[in-house]
Amino acid sequence: MTRVTIRLDFDGARHLGHGKIRLLELIEAHGSISSAARAMGMSYRRAWLLADEANRMFSAPLFATRMGGKGGGQAQLTPFGRELIALYRRMEKEAERSFGAEIEKLASALATPAQA
Repeated sequence: MTRVTIRLDFDGARHLGHGKIRLLELIEAHGSISSAARAMGMSYRRAWLLADEANRMFSAPLFATRMGGKGGGQAQLTPFGRELIALYRRMEKEAERSFGAEIEKLASALATPAQA
């Protein structure tokens, strides 16, 4: 199935795309960066670096963490973090809606995997 993903290149060093958005969604769902990392099949360090990069990209934080004790640390999205996800997902849906015919035309012209 063809899907649209968006990557926003704000400037030379700041980028936001489906990977960081998915990580934020999983942080929200699991309540921790380490659990989100496991769900994405990535190391905690990689997840932390991506989440921290996204968190520092905007003037308002996307999530907050609390140091853990026996059960480990916690992470929770801020209202702005949830809004960012909603805006990004809305942009994806709008792109799919706006360019549906073009996407379908390209998808129908794809070679079969044996031809590729």
